Amino acid sequence: MDPSITKQIVERMQDLPLPQQRLVLEMVKSLADAPPQGAPVEDLLALAGAISSEDAHQMLQAIEEGCEQVDANAW
Repeated sequence: MDPSITKQIVERMQDLPLPQQRLVLEMVKSLADAPPQGAPVEDLLALAGAISSEDAHQMLQAIEEGCEQVDANAW
């Protein structure tokens, strides 16, 4: 734990009304209890190079052409 961060949190918490202090406490508890997100770096590194440059380019092109487009007649 970083003592300077802890100090800043405590200083800020002292300025909050009690209901907001309780809300912060609940948020901290939920963060502490949350399972880790994402895959381990080792798993991701094992995939490096699995997609050819040509395939990656085709995927990027398909995303650029097919995403963030609005079809006004679709509604």
